[in-house]
Amino acid sequence: MQMEKGSLSIESENMFPIIKKWLYSDHDIFVRELVSNGCDAITKLKKLEVMGEYDFPEDYKASIQVEVSPEHKTLSFTDTGIGMTEAEVKEYINQVAFSGATDFLEKYKDKTNEDQIIGHFGLGFYSAFMVADKVTIDTLSWQKDAAPVHWESEGGINFEMSDGDKKEVGTKITLYLSEDSVEFANEYRIKEIIEKYCSFMPVNIYLSKEGAEQEYETIDAADIREDDVVVEKFTEEAKTEEKENENGEKETVEISPAKEKAKINKRPVSLSDTTPLWMKHPNECTDEEYKSFYRKVFNDYKEPLFWIHLNMDYPFNLKGILYFPKVNTQYDNLEGVIKLYNNQVFIADNIKEVIPEFLMLLKGVIDCPDLPLNVSRSALQNDGFVKKISDYITKKVADKLSGMYKVDRENYEKYWDDISPFIKFGCLKDQKFQEKMKDFIIFKNLDDKYITLPEYVENMKGKEDSEQPEVVDAEDVAKEEAGEETAGKEEEPTTVYYVTDIQQQGQYINLFKEQGMDALILAHTIDQPFITQLEQSEDVKVHFQRIDSDLSDSMKEEGDEETLKKQTETLGDVFKKALGKDQLEVQVQNLKNENISSMITLSEETRRMQDMMKMYSAGGMGMDTSMFGGGETLILNANNALVKYILDNTEGEHVDMFCKQLYDLAMLANKPLSAEEMTQFVARSNEIMLLLTQE
Repeated sequence: MQMEKGSLSIESENMFPIIKKWLYSDHDIFVRELVSNGCDAITKLKKLEVMGEYDFPEDYKASIQVEVSPEHKTLSFTDTGIGMTEAEVKEYINQVAFSGATDFLEKYKDKTNEDQIIGHFGLGFYSAFMVADKVTIDTLSWQKDAAPVHWESEGGINFEMSDGDKKEVGTKITLYLSEDSVEFANEYRIKEIIEKYCSFMPVNIYLSKEGAEQEYETIDAADIREDDVVVEKFTEEAKTEEKENENGEKETVEISPAKEKAKINKRPVSLSDTTPLWMKHPNECTDEEYKSFYRKVFNDYKEPLFWIHLNMDYPFNLKGILYFPKVNTQYDNLEGVIKLYNNQVFIADNIKEVIPEFLMLLKGVIDCPDLPLNVSRSALQNDGFVKKISDYITKKVADKLSGMYKVDRENYEKYWDDISPFIKFGCLKDQKFQEKMKDFIIFKNLDDKYITLPEYVENMKGKEDSEQPEVVDAEDVAKEEAGEETAGKEEEPTTVYYVTDIQQQGQYINLFKEQGMDALILAHTIDQPFITQLEQSEDVKVHFQRIDSDLSDSMKEEGDEETLKKQTETLGDVFKKALGKDQLEVQVQNLKNENISSMITLSEETRRMQDMMKMYSAGGMGMDTSMFGGGETLILNANNALVKYILDNTEGEHVDMFCKQLYDLAMLANKPLSAEEMTQFVARSNEIMLLLTQE
C-alpha cells in the first residue's frame, strides 16, 4: 500500500471544530466513547463468529486494554474486535459522522440484534481530539488476508495512512495528549473515569501503566490456569502448634498440612462487571446480591429498605433496579441518584426527561437501549417515546407500593415513616402517580396506629353521630313526601385534626384523648402542601385543622353566656395591660379539664398563611419576618383555680406576674419562646417559687 495523504471529508453540518470544542460537555467522556467503540468492535466479531463467518483463535479473549504512559504523555485503547481494512478506515474514519455501527447493522440486519451495538453516530472516535494533539490508529481486519493499516492525524483535519505492523485482529488507538490534558496520562485518573462510565460494559476492561514493575501473587499450585505466568513453584511447610495432651504433656500438633504453592505474575483484574445485576432475571438474584450491588454502586453504608427490579422487553427494552433508601429527613434536602445506562454504557445521572422528578429521591440504575440519544450520548431527544418510558417507570413504582400495601401491610407500615415523604412528593408532582396511590396513603394516629383518611373520616362521623341527636330537616321531609329530589345539598367537609409536633402540642393531645377524639400525626415539612392537595380532592371531602387551632365543643362545658362574656371583658383588660398587648384576643371558656389554666389557639387559615410567608422569606424573598407573629387567641379556663384567683384579685400585687406566666405557659404549649422570652420566663418562675417559700 502506498503512502496516502489527504483531508478528512467533513460534512458542513458536522464541522470538526464543533466536535472538538463543545460536542461533549465533559472532556473525560472521550474514555467512554473509545471504550464503547472497542465494545462495538468485539460485539461485531462475536456476531460474525455466531453466523459462521469467522472462527476465533483457541486463545481468544474478548477484552479492551487501556494503557497509560506518564513518561510519553500517551494513552492507548486496544480491543480484540473486528478491526478495519484500508477501505473501512477511509470510510469510517476519514468521513466524519458516518457510523460503522449503522453500516454493519444494515449489512447484517436479518442476522443480528441491533440492541447490542452501542455506537450509532460515528462521532465517538473524534472525541479523542478534545484531549490529544495527535491520534494514531493501528488496526487489522478479521477478513482473510487483510493487511494491517496505520492511520494518524494531528489536529484532526489532515491525515496520513500507510501499511501497519499489527499482528492480531483488532484495533489500537493511541492518543498523544495535549499539554492541558496530561492529567489523562495518570493511571488513577483514568481508573476513576473508567469506573464512572464503563463499570458495567459487556467486555472486560483492563488498565495498565507502561513501564510499571511486575507484580506477583501466590496461589495454590492446583489453581494454576493455562494463561498464568508461573515464576516459581515451592512447597509451603506444614504449620504446627504446641499443645497439652490428655496427660498434661506438651506435644507438637500439625494444624495445617504442607501445601504446593506457585508464585505467578499477578492476574489482571477487570474494571468492568460484564453481567451487572440488572441484566439478570429477578428470580436469579438474592437479597444479599441486591444489597451488595447497592453498596458498590452508591457507596451507601445504610441498607436500602427494599427495591424494584425492572425487566421489560415489550414495547421497549428496559431493565434496571430502583432502591428505596431511608428518606425521612426534610424532603428539600433529599438527594437520590438514578444512573441511566444505554446497553450497559453509563450516560448520565438523573436525566429528568426519563426519570420523573419525584423519583429522583430514590437511588437506582436504569438501562434502556431504545433511548433516542443525541450524538454525544449525553442527552435525550425529547419525543413521545421518552414519555412512555417515564410513565412505565412511574407505574412500576406505584404497582410495587400498592402491592406491598395489599399483601404485606405489616412491612408497608414498618417502612411508612421512611417512604411517606417520597410518596407524598410523588403525589404532588405526578398526577398519574397520585391517582394510583391515593387509596394507599396511610397516617399514624394518636394511638400510634396506621389508618387511611377514609377510615379516619368514618370514625369521626361515627363519633359525631353517636354524640349528636338526629336532626330532621322539615324542608327535606316535605320534599321527600312530594317526591322531589333532596340530593342537591352539598356535603360539608369533615374536619380532620392533625398534630405537627407531639412534644410541643402535648397539652392539646391530652385534651383530645380525654374526650376520646383522634388526630393524625403530620410532622414532615411536605405534609403542609400535601394536605392542601387532599382538601382539593373530590374523593373525600375534608378540611384539615391543627389541634391547637380551636377548641372542640366536646372539650367545653356549657355555661352562662352572659357570665362568660363579662369574665372575658374583665380578664381581657387585665391581661392586655399586664402583657402590653392591646391587640391580644382573649376568651374565657369552661373547660372540662380544670387543671388547664390557659391555652393558645391560632386559626388554621392564619397559621397556614404565616407558614407560607415564612417559607418565602427563607427562600430569599427578603420579607420582614416580624410581620409573621400575632393573630393568636388566649383561652382562659374559668374552671381553673389560678384563673379564678385573677378574676377575684384583678388589682392584686402579683397579678401582672401571674398573667405573664399564664401567657408564656400557654405559648410554650404552642410554639418555642424566643431567647429573650425564655430568659424572662425562667427568671419569673424563680421569682414565683421564691414567693412560695415566703408564705
